[in-house]
Amino acid sequence: MGIFTRFRDIVNSNIGAMLEKAEDPEKMIKMMIGEMEDTLIELKSSCARVIANSKKLERRKDGIATQTKTWSDRAELAVEKGRDDLAREALLEKRRFSEQVELAEQELQNLNELIDQYKTDIAELENKLTGAREKKRSLVERHKHANGKKRAQNGIRKYNSTDTLERFDKLETRIDQMEAEADLINPKTKPTLEEEFSQLATDDEIEKELAELKQSKYDGTDNSETSS
Repeated sequence: MGIFTRFRDIVNSNIGAMLEKAEDPEKMIKMMIGEMEDTLIELKSSCARVIANSKKLERRKDGIATQTKTWSDRAELAVEKGRDDLAREALLEKRRFSEQVELAEQELQNLNELIDQYKTDIAELENKLTGAREKKRSLVERHKHANGKKRAQNGIRKYNSTDTLERFDKLETRIDQMEAEADLINPKTKPTLEEEFSQLATDDEIEKELAELKQSKYDGTDNSETSS
């Protein structure tokens, strides 16, 4: 069953409102465009037939007009020859063809008006179809953007929750392994000269502090003996 039932339904339709109510807007707009395209083809086909009929009628009218001129000339010739009887017959034929020309002209006018209406309808439908196609492109882009964003978010979540932890664990294990291998291959060597001097400075400070403690203890002992 079509979405639209006739041309005016399409032209007067509010596509945006229809899409808002649709469960599947993309499917709906595709159906709309398909029906619009079919209707447009029918309109153009009908218009083409009317144009063809108009051209055919135009040629017929020109032929009738030629006959009108011919019988007019014959009536004049009959008068010149004194044949009033033939002149009357010629004028009757002229009138008959003149009436046919008038009918053809009226029919041509009706056909031209119909052609103009077809062209107006076609232009309106093409504008409506252009708008529908733009709506479709917009929906498709929004759908692609939403899917891309969703995939990206899912990828980020998956990466954060799985890949990152796994890679960190592997890296940490690898570092531990490399350090262990380095210790086995390159055991600790003799301290450098700078390290030895640094150690001497540290030893001097310790010795100095120890001497101060001893001196303090010694002084305390002497004082106690003197007082006694």
